[in-house]
Amino acid sequence: MALIDMLQSKLQSGLQEMGLHIDAEKQAKLIAYLLLIDKWNKVHNLTAIREPLEMVTLHLLDSLSVLPHVQALAPKNLLDVGAGAGLPSIVLAICLPELQVTAIDSVAKKTSFMRQVKGELGLSNFQVEVGRVEALKKDVKFDVIISRAFSEIGLFVKLTKHLLAENGLWLAMKGQVPAHEFEHQDFKGAGVQVNKIEVLKVAGLEAERHLVYISTNL
Repeated sequence: MALIDMLQSKLQSGLQEMGLHIDAEKQAKLIAYLLLIDKWNKVHNLTAIREPLEMVTLHLLDSLSVLPHVQALAPKNLLDVGAGAGLPSIVLAICLPELQVTAIDSVAKKTSFMRQVKGELGLSNFQVEVGRVEALKKDVKFDVIISRAFSEIGLFVKLTKHLLAENGLWLAMKGQVPAHEFEHQDFKGAGVQVNKIEVLKVAGLEAERHLVYISTNL
């Protein structure tokens, strides 16, 4: 069996297990994106995961676990902070073409990669910013600001508060529930609250995954 067939098969079975319905064209783009990560990884060391079949679980399905939660919020735009290779932002941009997705990372090789993906996959709803998020200025604020592996929640909120739209939400993708982070002074002093914490199910992954919803408590 060719690698691409194995990747497609693993993605399809994972989607089925997670109850996600993604059409064949979007699935093909997700696989093309994964193959680009694999290609760039050989030179630029974008992610620690080297094995393409592992990437299906740890990159694609892990990012897709937040898809129904983002869809339910029906945001117009979303910012992914510390996006790295574009996780989850590129996955969300592929699956939700009506959503305007912006990714920011301070590492130039990672933003160069994301721009390459945007061009090769024709993602007109995807924008890339390079630099530190606390220095980012935008005329239009974001309905949702998400992070997958950026920092402790208090710092995440503190550095991005100027970018959140009125009634917007932060979504923090975490492993175990980060109770200790809610006790940190950065979080307590930020004027925000935890709205809810959802369990994320990732096919093929035994480790815990949670999504923390945070809003301003004004």
